[in-house]
Amino acid sequence: MQSKDLVQLAEQFGSPLYVYDAEKIQSQYSRLTKAFSKVEKLRINYAMKALSNVAILQLLKEMGSGLDTVSIQEVLLGLHAGYEPEKIFYTPNGVSLEEIEEVNAMGVQINIDNLSILEQFGTKHPNVPVCIRINPHVMAGGNANISVGHIDSKFGISVHQLPHLVRIVENTKMNIVGIHMHTGSDILDIEVFLYAAEILFDAARNFKNLEFLDFGSGFKVPYKKDDIETDIEELGKKLSKRFNAFCTEYGKELTLIFEPGKFLVSEAGFFLAKVNVVKQTTSTVFAGIDSGFNHLIRPMFYGSQHHIENISHPKGKERFYSVVGYICETDTFANNRKIAEIKEGDILSFRNAGAYCFSMASNYNSRYKPAEVLWMNGEGHLIRAHETFEDILKNQIMLPSALATV
Repeated sequence: MQSKDLVQLAEQFGSPLYVYDAEKIQSQYSRLTKAFSKVEKLRINYAMKALSNVAILQLLKEMGSGLDTVSIQEVLLGLHAGYEPEKIFYTPNGVSLEEIEEVNAMGVQINIDNLSILEQFGTKHPNVPVCIRINPHVMAGGNANISVGHIDSKFGISVHQLPHLVRIVENTKMNIVGIHMHTGSDILDIEVFLYAAEILFDAARNFKNLEFLDFGSGFKVPYKKDDIETDIEELGKKLSKRFNAFCTEYGKELTLIFEPGKFLVSEAGFFLAKVNVVKQTTSTVFAGIDSGFNHLIRPMFYGSQHHIENISHPKGKERFYSVVGYICETDTFANNRKIAEIKEGDILSFRNAGAYCFSMASNYNSRYKPAEVLWMNGEGHLIRAHETFEDILKNQIMLPSALATV
């Protein structure tokens, strides 16, 4: 996409605005499948928590993707978008047995990550095909909030608890069809990933009726010019060879599963915001935009960097700005960032806004959530309308007049 296209979309649909480039999503999906083309049975389950708009789900479905879900609501969205139940994986954390049973009744693949629920579910439903999430105790990920495979993580069943896990499976006669792991997001060192994979292989040897191994995801994408990223091609070459060797050893052709989210949609996303005010203080020039961490919380929550461009005047002389939002708390998107000279009314574009941006948006300060647009075949298609005041009031109930006047 070009800057002029983004400016046009901001004019057409208003700001703030999320825009997603369908072609980029498609190319990332193709890149991943090509990297693992030597694996006979490969399955990609899109981690829809990254971006759960049903139009995006439909787009990925057309490419052959399955879904990785973490809540019953995501399962329902996947079914609504047209996915067959058997193409949906459900990997919750800390949910009730009742929710797991409700999802199971929909025909979705269940993935269980704690011994208590595993024993309860296996006792009641021994014939249901179940996947087990293992915690490999491998520290990986670009931020403590997204490193989920270390020893103090709440996610997964510890590899050190395998004897207990096996005993539960033997006692309940459960049908274990898959083993799963996820170490964290923004994994750069593929050797760490390969090391964790060996732990998964070791765990898999305890189960004789497996159909698949799920290696999670967490591949790092570039956030700025010349930024480093996970070498998917090198990982594909090394892990494919090792996986195929394990299948020979296991005596069965297993399915290799990945569940990428950020990798597929992050670089496809642009967040567009209008500059409300340029404010000079004694030491800083602030560019205040018509948004805040209610729409893009990642810089504040993760310390993430999103490249910012002035797409209204991209050729202007570069100056240093602190880009801030309109929330009545500190919501700084960038400190002392070099950007083409900004004037009030200009449109700024935040790159890498496809993953965990709209999906983490809120109505804080009773602000509306932005619209979403899919750029496809040279056109912008509205896939979520901008919220209105009626949306804010929806589901709220005013007190009866008699109570309100007490």
